Amino acid sequence: MINSIFFLFVLIVCVLLLYYLFIFSKFAFLSSSKKKYNNIPVSILICAKNEAENLQKNLPFILKQNFTNFELVLVNDNSTDATLAVMNSFKEKYQNIVIIDVNDGISNKKKALSKGIDSAKHNHLLLTDADCKPNSNNWISEMTSHFNTEKSVVLGYGAYEKIKGSWLNKLIRFETLLTAIQYFSYTKIGLPYMGVGRNIAYTKADFSNANGFTKHKDLKSGDDDLFINQIATKNNTAVCITKSSFTLSKPHTNFKKWILQKRRHITTATHYKPIHQLLLGIFYICQFLFWLFAITLLIQNFNIKFVLVLILIKIGLQYLIFGLSAKKLDEKDLILYIPFLELFLIVIQMSIFIQNLISKPKHW
Repeated sequence: MINSIFFLFVLIVCVLLLYYLFIFSKFAFLSSSKKKYNNIPVSILICAKNEAENLQKNLPFILKQNFTNFELVLVNDNSTDATLAVMNSFKEKYQNIVIIDVNDGISNKKKALSKGIDSAKHNHLLLTDADCKPNSNNWISEMTSHFNTEKSVVLGYGAYEKIKGSWLNKLIRFETLLTAIQYFSYTKIGLPYMGVGRNIAYTKADFSNANGFTKHKDLKSGDDDLFINQIATKNNTAVCITKSSFTLSKPHTNFKKWILQKRRHITTATHYKPIHQLLLGIFYICQFLFWLFAITLLIQNFNIKFVLVLILIKIGLQYLIFGLSAKKLDEKDLILYIPFLELFLIVIQMSIFIQNLISKPKHW
């Protein structure tokens, strides 16, 4: 039995090294080339439900962008707070704001966002959330600079604010970092599979050609990752990783609320294209089994020197690849904790997987 575990452990380490060397390295060693700003007309879309406070705080960062040719489409999705009033207060001051008020008593983000997209007057769309703010005044310029005759989908990075001394904050940001490393890397090898609604761009033509969110309209989530999974190809998708193109959000400070959010997000993965499910699934299973078998072999004191060498090789290469990626995405403070955060995250993801098998989350 222990010999079989050792053999599988060696195989798993080899598989993980292949992922690091041939997939994740594509992003780790990617150079961020400066694009020429093109100032194309763009519609910024924000769909909000009970986000009065966040809109009041974050809209000024969008409205003062160093970009003149844009409209801001604000969609109120059945809010019960002062969201609509805040939107109207900004519209009184800025002529480039359009408000779509969805007040039918049926909260559905995809339906609300679809109404906003239908109302947008420009073909190029840039989407973010009410609880996000741009990391610089060049956010629109940076993201839209990647649009051209070939590229109609742009994937950006949605970062979370750092909270000093908080392990939960590190865990949330590590999960966000790992997700970004994956979707940026897969895009660079020609297999784009998702983006995050906090910072993505695509065209109204793409939305129309895909019949909007019709393919997954019955799912509560997926307005960002499932839609990108549907329309993104190796030829039409670009990544934008300059720090001035990031968006910044306040992270959860309550563990239970974060888990609920993750439960909802994970439900969409089963609707990805088969090749994406296969590659993502193999990586996650290998991560889990690596730690399970490594701990088992160390406890059993089986071929311990060779096991330790394999562990060090795996962690060493991971530090290199993830470390370079973390520097690109301004998450350098996470590098030291990578193995510990990975182990914590694997346990949490397994717990979420089991919970979702028992009952599905029903909120957006």
